[in-house]
Amino acid sequence: MAEEEHAFGVLSQALQGLTLQDFQEFKTKLLEVQVAGGWNIPKDLLEKATQPCTLASCMGKSYGEDGAMDVAIGLLEEMNQRDLAEELLGEKVKEYQQKYREHVAQKFLWYREVTSCLRENLSISSRYTTLAIARRKHGGEHKAVGTSQGGANSSNGPATTVVTTQTLFKPNEDGQTPQVVVLVGAPGMGKTMTVRKVMVEWAEGTRHTQFDYIFCMDCKDLASTKEASTVELVSKCYPHNRTPGKVLDDQKKILFIFDGFEALGFSLIQPKDELSSNLREVKPLETIVLSLLKRAILPESSLLITTRPTALQSLGRCLEGECHAEILGFPAASRQEFFHRYFENNNKADVAFRFARSNEVLYSLCAIPIVSWMVCTLLEQELSKQKSLVECSKTTTQVTMSYLSWLMKTGRDNLQDLQRFLPKLCSLAADGIWKHKVQFEEDEIKEHGLDQPDLLPLFLNEKVSRKGVDRGNVYSFTHLHLQEFFAAMFYVLEDNEEMVGGSGALQKDISVLLENYSKSRKDLNSMVRFLFGLESQKSIEYADEVIGCRISPQARGDMLRWLQGRHVGTSHPGQVLKVSELDTFHFLLEMNEKSFTQSVLGGLTDIDLQNSKLSLCDQMALSFCIRQWDELRCVTLRGCSFELQDPREEVPRSGASGASEHPYAHKEPHAPIQLLCRALRHPGSHLRVLRLQWCQLDESCCAELGVLLAQHPSLAQLELGDGALGDAGVRLLCEGLQQPSCCLRVLR
Repeated sequence: MAEEEHAFGVLSQALQGLTLQDFQEFKTKLLEVQVAGGWNIPKDLLEKATQPCTLASCMGKSYGEDGAMDVAIGLLEEMNQRDLAEELLGEKVKEYQQKYREHVAQKFLWYREVTSCLRENLSISSRYTTLAIARRKHGGEHKAVGTSQGGANSSNGPATTVVTTQTLFKPNEDGQTPQVVVLVGAPGMGKTMTVRKVMVEWAEGTRHTQFDYIFCMDCKDLASTKEASTVELVSKCYPHNRTPGKVLDDQKKILFIFDGFEALGFSLIQPKDELSSNLREVKPLETIVLSLLKRAILPESSLLITTRPTALQSLGRCLEGECHAEILGFPAASRQEFFHRYFENNNKADVAFRFARSNEVLYSLCAIPIVSWMVCTLLEQELSKQKSLVECSKTTTQVTMSYLSWLMKTGRDNLQDLQRFLPKLCSLAADGIWKHKVQFEEDEIKEHGLDQPDLLPLFLNEKVSRKGVDRGNVYSFTHLHLQEFFAAMFYVLEDNEEMVGGSGALQKDISVLLENYSKSRKDLNSMVRFLFGLESQKSIEYADEVIGCRISPQARGDMLRWLQGRHVGTSHPGQVLKVSELDTFHFLLEMNEKSFTQSVLGGLTDIDLQNSKLSLCDQMALSFCIRQWDELRCVTLRGCSFELQDPREEVPRSGASGASEHPYAHKEPHAPIQLLCRALRHPGSHLRVLRLQWCQLDESCCAELGVLLAQHPSLAQLELGDGALGDAGVRLLCEGLQQPSCCLRVLR
């Protein structure tokens, strides 16, 4: 209401600037006005409107606020009252800008996440996390963009400048201010969130103040438009209000954003004489967009184009002097920042981040923003069920499969094509891993049947060759661990079609893969770990029901025999059968099945690890296996160190055994060996010997060992070859030894 009163006040003031004769002429011309959707002012009312304020009120009631201003401006121009018309137009533009800023803030500040109805109203200001963005000056030649493996830690090289959303259009080191910026990123890297951030900062007046207007076009929505003019495109950005013509007059203060440019699917090849230079000329959408890109329309305006790497080649045909900025993902500090922004609770955020940080593969994948979001979502579900993530059932494979499911939904318009595309993609990934390749030539893409422009960008980044270079484009997976995941999937994915690749095609022989890993190819560790994760029953069901592909369970037998054989083979006749490879525990944790774990460990009696730095993830894998291992008799750890669990991550005090809490357990600080000791107290444990030699034990470790001595029914021998226990530590051990349930016979 206040805005309407202001508008009518401005109109009334303009009418007061007319002479009495001009005022009467204005009223006469009003009788001839025809306004679509409005009412003509009756003649008797016009005759009664003898004052400018009365006439302004009549016009407002008949034409509405915008209509009244437009009619007045048109009539004043017709009467050659240009100063008054300019005054009204200036006020209209000022009011439009204010309303448009409010519209932008409302539209872009709040957004809804894709899964949870509980998170319907999320603020971009509270959720947006700093991304690593590298700007490269191209000068007409298209260098490698989008090829970083996880990106955030990649070397930038001499032609690269690190930028932020605030500095995308700031002068570079040469003092040149970029007029056109192409922001490149793989799916899930945060392109649209970055656009939202830019729009909100502009609407709030905190950044990008060099622009009076920023018009953002969502290319997915725009793709359904057949024809339009430039003015109509601008009007789509604020559909509830007509765009005053003067808005586009000051070109240098306008920024156009095309978000998700690849969705338009334009070839952008068009003769120059077909381009448009008229703002109001209606032409095919591709012509209008190309006219903006080639600077035929509004040549002094600025452009920000976000796209997947696949659209770079077509963009390169029509842009000149543009700067390319690549989103590399979350650097290390931003990953932690994102966890805190997601949980909005420092304690939960620290617990979740520590869990992710302890898993090297998972933490590396968290450089991809959408993966960080998925990890947080999954861990939030776990934290809602229990106080601790120590027994979290979400494996790296399950998180990666969730990411694959998200990618499949991104390309859901051609889901069946995607399902046929997947085996070919996996074949390329496996071929690359075997040959130590992370970049693939165009002929390799074609050889594997992957030259499908609608699907390829979902999984691979495209590196566009320089002009004048004969070789084609080069492609790489968005992250090395994703290539390893798809390579593992190659061995277990059922496909009904003949694999493309000719006589030299890779064979699906899991035994060859596992044998090579055992002998010399330790670089295959992540791939083998994914293999075990994919063969879990949960993964098989998830792939079938959610992703729409079938994973064959037949490999489980080969994998079981391989794990059993690698430990039997390391023992001589008459020796005890023991596990001395830490990766065995990780493989079993990734499979995460009790029966499979027991089948592997059945007949083995000892653990013997030496000189290992046991991360929290290592300890979780070890603890998981110990809980399923009833035949375990002896644990020997020599020269091993333990990453300390965060004291803020509470572990259920009842312990895995369900035994009553030891009376002094809660009084001591968390110990590095807490996870190990609590796993050893699992029901059915028959452990007899525990050796922790030169493992940097301290007083807090003695507290945990005291509880273990007091509660374990069969532990008979404890060896602590470490001189750092101290008198207080020894006293804590003695308290455990004095308990009636203690069965220890040897203490060294």
